[in-house]
Amino acid sequence: MLTNDVVRLANFYKLVLEIENGSNDNVHQTILSEETMLTIYNDGSQKNNKNQNICLAFTVNDIDAEYEKLVKLGVEIIKKPKLRPWGAKNMSFYDPDRNVIYFRSFNN
Repeated sequence: MLTNDVVRLANFYKLVLEIENGSNDNVHQTILSEETMLTIYNDGSQKNNKNQNICLAFTVNDIDAEYEKLVKLGVEIIKKPKLRPWGAKNMSFYDPDRNVIYFRSFNN
């Protein structure tokens, strides 16, 4: 993910994903969780934060608990958790750069 503010965006993902990477680097941070690697980087160019063609999706164990956590953190929710016809319960929200993030759960 490219951003103008690596620390702000990395701290958001560390908080939301409950991961600590031991870094506060303002140019590049890699966040690891099991088999997933999320890298947040500032390549020096100015970003417009109109990330309308990208979204990230994460599977979580308890989407209702995650929703409550995000609300308490003041995260801007796009769609509240809702059971979908295909059996997943989905929700969406914005990260600080306004990328769309989806959480989904299959244990309803």
